[in-house]
Amino acid sequence: MAEIVAISKLALHDQVRARLRAMLVEGRILPGAKLNERELSEQLCVSRTPLREAIKLLATEGLVDLLPNRGAVAVKLSQADVLHTFEVLGGLEAMSGELAAQRITDDELTEIRALHYDMMACFTRQDLPGYYSLNARIHGAINAAAKNPVLVSAYQSINARVQSLRFRTNQNAAKWKRAVKEHEQMVQALSERDGKGLGQLLSEHLINKRNTVLDLMQSGDA
Repeated sequence: MAEIVAISKLALHDQVRARLRAMLVEGRILPGAKLNERELSEQLCVSRTPLREAIKLLATEGLVDLLPNRGAVAVKLSQADVLHTFEVLGGLEAMSGELAAQRITDDELTEIRALHYDMMACFTRQDLPGYYSLNARIHGAINAAAKNPVLVSAYQSINARVQSLRFRTNQNAAKWKRAVKEHEQMVQALSERDGKGLGQLLSEHLINKRNTVLDLMQSGDA
């Protein structure tokens, strides 16, 4: 897990946002927890001005909720929220896969393959933060390859709210290994321009993620 270090003044709020995003996704700030500005300022070695700007940006991403009389808190979803969110997200990912298989360029496919190989290296090292970062980039790249800006916007908005939950689904070794196998099948289907197959794989992948999240929530581990 990356150590929190002092941040340079270059694009300060963007760097603060990236650090805070990682803390939220990786569970170092728990769902429902209040973002304590004093503690975070000290931890990140920045003043409250760029910190507050970063928090506002994360709120627009869906990772933080700004609540009256409570301030900023890490987003916390109910089981019903999870069911509804993954239901929509599965449909969007399936559509992304079908369109991407039709519209992806050779350069885009090469980039996704490279990301996949790097992700596999992280899996081999059991580097979960690195793996998740590359995993998210692969899903984002497939979504972008669909070349539908309305789809991209909807996907990014909805996916942001379940990032921390998706991260935790790979903390179980068997389920992590299954997710890796599913990604290998996705890259193969994309390489073959098999839109129907890729759409189905992405839909099933999201169903598996949803079920794992619900299991974690029911056991009190999410």
